[in-house]
Amino acid sequence: MRVLLIALLLLSNIAVARDDDLPPLSPLDKARTQLHEALEDSNPDTRKQAVQALGLIGPRQPYLGELIDMAEDKDVEVRIAAISSMVDVKGPEIIAPLRKALDDDVPEVSFSAAKALWILNDPAGREALLLVLEGESKISSSYLSDKSRKTLRLFRTPTKLMIFVLRKSVGSVGVPGLGRGVSSLEGMLVDGELSGRAGTALLLSNDNDPRVVAALREGLTDKTWSVRAASAHAIAVQNNIDLQPDLIPLLDDKKEAVRVRASAAYIRLELIRSEKSKSEKVKKAKRKELR
Repeated sequence: MRVLLIALLLLSNIAVARDDDLPPLSPLDKARTQLHEALEDSNPDTRKQAVQALGLIGPRQPYLGELIDMAEDKDVEVRIAAISSMVDVKGPEIIAPLRKALDDDVPEVSFSAAKALWILNDPAGREALLLVLEGESKISSSYLSDKSRKTLRLFRTPTKLMIFVLRKSVGSVGVPGLGRGVSSLEGMLVDGELSGRAGTALLLSNDNDPRVVAALREGLTDKTWSVRAASAHAIAVQNNIDLQPDLIPLLDDKKEAVRVRASAAYIRLELIRSEKSKSEKVKKAKRKELR
């Protein structure tokens, strides 16, 4: 027994000596090793942190390939983080995996992919967001599978999207003399009853596409109050005076949050209409002077 113990101690000392003989890793190799090990860690929070860090490197291999692989991680939060980092990378290679993520079984992941594709100006992302905004409307699309459409309809607005919507709003260009409605936006985003459709209405509030406008008009009569309130807010910041009459029924809405936003939106559009009328009169007067 004593002989066996001595032999084991000798072997362990030899192993330690061999490790000590190895040259130390360079800072670059150490960084690569740590990042790779973090991506394979059993703790999903560690993998999530590593995935978020990959966005700093950019579209370079093998890191881009690792990032794309992590979009299929078994943990939802890791997959969402991978999608967010793909937006930071902005390489052409990420479009296909992002479109694949639209078919994810988890609505939040599918929506994150839609948002990412929208930011990257891919038509599939915009189509997916319009699907959420249009609610139960049946639309055909060459970009979205049946599975994507069914999953996106189950989407509910998470906190991360709320923050994203708020940042987009704060960064948008307002109309001189008129507010950007940030406080109105915050009031809806912190409300736990904000639906996925309402959140998408806020997200697309600066998009004047006819489909968006039509969906916002329809949203004014939605049975969910947050959709009506968000649609009124979105119509206000679009500054489209042609939509002013659509707000009139909401001035008598049963929900106060809807009534006050519809009222403010109506007044805002009236101010824009008035300023536009004055500007046209001034231009007309100047044209007469030039004759």
